[in-house]
Amino acid sequence: MGEIKGAPKLRLLCLHGFRTSAEIIRKQLTAKWPESVLDKLDLVFADAPFPCQGKSDVEGIFDPPYYEWFQFNKEFTEYVNFDECLAYIEDYMIKHGPFDGLLGFSQGAILSAALAGMQANGVALTRVPKIKLVVIIAGAKFRHPSVIEKAYSTPIRCWSVHFIGDQDFLKEYGTELLDSFVDPVVIRHPKGHTIPRFDEEGLKSMLSFLERMRKEVIEEKQEIILQNEGVEECLI
Repeated sequence: MGEIKGAPKLRLLCLHGFRTSAEIIRKQLTAKWPESVLDKLDLVFADAPFPCQGKSDVEGIFDPPYYEWFQFNKEFTEYVNFDECLAYIEDYMIKHGPFDGLLGFSQGAILSAALAGMQANGVALTRVPKIKLVVIIAGAKFRHPSVIEKAYSTPIRCWSVHFIGDQDFLKEYGTELLDSFVDPVVIRHPKGHTIPRFDEEGLKSMLSFLERMRKEVIEEKQEIILQNEGVEECLI
């Protein structure tokens, strides 16, 4: 698919991983992803609402402060401050939006995928425009029955691209997440739980996905303009 000349950038809210920060995911993405991808994206990076409540895995690699979106038990079946987290993200999107979609890594990816489903079911992000796409890097599904029902009870009809690492400890769960989305794009890489660099095939898949999404955004905006023009004609 050829590049769409003059197409708008896709505006994505980026949700970082557990006990990291907006600045950390910004550094990782800008260091690892090529300009051919980054030039098509308008990335907005948000810190999670809660200060880190334990040791961060990136201590000594990236500078603090570190944050977490919510807290959870060892089995990842009970969550603390989850509703507060959802409200925080929605308020952030209202204040800094509109956004075309979400990009998330690890805990941020788990949230991003679930939010697409929860919004479609009318139980989250009800005050912001529909999420058109999600970029899921090292994601998984929530395990609590109530969240499962709210997020994954029906197929998620939101465009999605999923990065799955061969050595990622979440590989099994990231693969399971694919079943919740309609026509997901999958980009596999040989690394572990990380934001990966692109190989040739992965880059081709990502660029094709982004061009398709930019086309969708253009067509949707044109449709809105035509609808508004039709309403104005009726009022004349």
